[in-house]
Amino acid sequence: MTAEVLRALDADLAQQDEVQLTPDAYKEVFRRHPAGVAVVTLRDEDDRLVGFTATSVISVSAAPPLLAFSLASTSSSWGAVSAARTLAISFLSGAQDDVSARFATSGIDRFAAGGWTALPSGEPVIDGAVSWVRGRVVQRTPVGGSYLVSVRALEHGTTDTVTPLVYHDRTYHRIGDSTAI
Repeated sequence: MTAEVLRALDADLAQQDEVQLTPDAYKEVFRRHPAGVAVVTLRDEDDRLVGFTATSVISVSAAPPLLAFSLASTSSSWGAVSAARTLAISFLSGAQDDVSARFATSGIDRFAAGGWTALPSGEPVIDGAVSWVRGRVVQRTPVGGSYLVSVRALEHGTTDTVTPLVYHDRTYHRIGDSTAI
């Protein structure tokens, strides 16, 4: 993005003279929107493991294969993500709400309990996840108080033996065998 486009985006985001949702109203909307649960993992510049729970992972493009997630600029993981060349995203299974909670907790060693495996390239992936993607960070776009991190998918793994974990209205849910018709 050019500096001019970013300035225009910042000006639009800073506009306060129009009616807009309050933070509580905005949160209420997204509490009603179910989201898959993922854990983003990487190694920082000092080879330390870094990971956090993300419910904001989106598919951007299939060709080229791009996905994105958002991360608050105040997150303890932002420093590592801001410098990362590659990372992994594990999409959690319905039995992994404890893993999601662990990677969402501040001030602990999120990797100490195990349950992960390092890829040959070094990034950790969560064991038992529905799927995972290893990718190269291609862009970090400041948006409001967060960053939208775009990732090109390089490798993946999947399984058909588990179902995904879903987060809805501040509670974890599991998807059953029923499907909508």
